[in-house]
Amino acid sequence: MSPSTQAARRAIDGPLLQVTDLHTHFRTARGLVRSVDGVTLTLERGRSLGIVGESGSGKTVLSRSIMGILPKRNTEQSGSILFEGQEMVGMPMKTRRHIWGREMAMIFQDPMTSLNPVMRIGKQIGEGLQLHLGMSKADARATALKALQDVRIPEPEKRLDQYAFELSGGMRQRVMIALAMSCGPTLLFADEPTTALDVTVQAQILELIGEQRRERNMSLILVTHDLGVVAGHTDEIAVMYGGRLVEKAPTRSLFANMKMPYTEALLHSIPKIEDPSHTRLNVIPGRPPDLVNPPKGCRFAPRCGIAQARCHEEEPPLMTAEIPEHVYACWYPVGSPVHRERTAALAEQKVGVR
Repeated sequence: MSPSTQAARRAIDGPLLQVTDLHTHFRTARGLVRSVDGVTLTLERGRSLGIVGESGSGKTVLSRSIMGILPKRNTEQSGSILFEGQEMVGMPMKTRRHIWGREMAMIFQDPMTSLNPVMRIGKQIGEGLQLHLGMSKADARATALKALQDVRIPEPEKRLDQYAFELSGGMRQRVMIALAMSCGPTLLFADEPTTALDVTVQAQILELIGEQRRERNMSLILVTHDLGVVAGHTDEIAVMYGGRLVEKAPTRSLFANMKMPYTEALLHSIPKIEDPSHTRLNVIPGRPPDLVNPPKGCRFAPRCGIAQARCHEEEPPLMTAEIPEHVYACWYPVGSPVHRERTAALAEQKVGVR
């Protein structure tokens, strides 16, 4: 078997995406910002992965690093990103452009700033179809119309000739989904796709993305700060904090047996519908770490109510939980004797304050 045939076979049989020890740093006047600092993860074909964390955790930079859409100026990147057996780190821009759209695509966070305000919707979708798939102008318009119908935009023929500012927020987000999926990508990134939308529209958009993914057998990376969003829409969840992966597990395993106190804190910060009106929200105290000068040891330790002296001195490696697919980085995980003791003590303190 020739080397090229072997490479093609690996691309078919192996994981769709394999990220190994990825570092993405930005040079600034204050120093080097370690936005992604040694992340390793794998995504199988047809699977969906949720990347969760607070603002500044590195989740968006990670997705844009994989896509290769970060500015080259003042950016340092090392490690490996294998997509379909191809190394993305250091790939020439000319080669990368052939991958964007038809193999990798992204639904950006804010469609109002992502869509061209002076170009009609039909032309924006058709432009990619002509460039990547070599369609004629007429075929591209017909395919753009079908894409808008697929995402259930009302009066799709009319929307083709409208501008982004003439559409509602929910319709603009649907246009972004149609635009991202128009060329039939293998891997779709959805970066906070429901931000600034009301709850009803959020649910519709997430269901729409899920339906399209299943129909097209796409892989999905869903980036969000909300564990509730990924709970019913992903197969696996990766939790990031301070530029690092701190927990990764199949979705059901994570919610049934989460290990990282940061993951637990994110879950507890979600408002509960059964709580009485005006119930005080749970918050994670403190601020995310300064990624120019991150703290020694575990980066979550300064904000963690369970942290011990060891947490401030030694950085925990990724350890395996009860199943090999579940890994976490914590010296005193949820359910450990130290965690139970500290949690009970903190609960007593809260009762005393009341």
